[in-house]
Amino acid sequence: MEQHLEQIREQQKQSWNKFSGGWKKWDELVMDFLKPMGDEIIRSLNPQHNDLILDVASGTGEPALSIAEKLSGGKVIMTDLAHDMLVIAQENAAARGIKNIETVTSDVCDLPFHDNTFDAISCRFGFMFFPDMLLAAKEMVRVLKPGGRMATAVWNVPEKNFWVTATMGTISRNMELPVPPPGSPGMFRCAKDGFISDLFLQAGLKNISQVEVAGKLNCKTVDTYWGMQTEVAAPIVAALANASDVMKEKIKTETYAVVNEKFPDGNIIIDSSALVIYGEK
Repeated sequence: MEQHLEQIREQQKQSWNKFSGGWKKWDELVMDFLKPMGDEIIRSLNPQHNDLILDVASGTGEPALSIAEKLSGGKVIMTDLAHDMLVIAQENAAARGIKNIETVTSDVCDLPFHDNTFDAISCRFGFMFFPDMLLAAKEMVRVLKPGGRMATAVWNVPEKNFWVTATMGTISRNMELPVPPPGSPGMFRCAKDGFISDLFLQAGLKNISQVEVAGKLNCKTVDTYWGMQTEVAAPIVAALANASDVMKEKIKTETYAVVNEKFPDGNIIIDSSALVIYGEK
């Protein structure tokens, strides 16, 4: 991997390990929010009882744990760049009595598995953060058995994801953020229609399909929304870290106003949109 991509990978490893505490705190809210996308991945993969399944960018454990519950004789191996996130995934598995899982800290671009190992691969909201997405896709296809299934979820366009743009838009209006180089990791990097489908095709997959999946971030209150965003969303945390106390308060006040304007009844349930892409080897 090129040096600048290795630097991005190391920055991400540090970032995700750093934010693992926030993810643990907000896990119930976030996992409820992301469940429809995980459910669609599971539906498209159609796990069979004895399957060996790889989950990439597992984070705190979903959809890997839900897949594992469907396997009577199979197993799920969860991988993530951030070891601290996988520790939380192990805790979540233990709390649910799920034993047919294993965690492996690894880089998706250098998976420590033999060719043709897995029956299926899931990856929920990982691709947008991979420094080299095509290399990652090819590596996942390498470890997939012939005839194996692969599915991923990525965020749809900003216009359909107010839960992100409410805060990031306010930050952008108030701060001059550095413009990342084209193709840099980011929330909406994979949002273009057909982008991941083309990537899957280049990586050697066939029978590719794409569906849009809606979700709802059920914050209930604007305080909960702001708390979650500022402890879980890495781009938001990074931007606010460079803001003065006065600027932070201004951004908070304006974000509250934008959200309250959209939800005047005070019941903050924000729509989202993602794309789930499926392919076969």
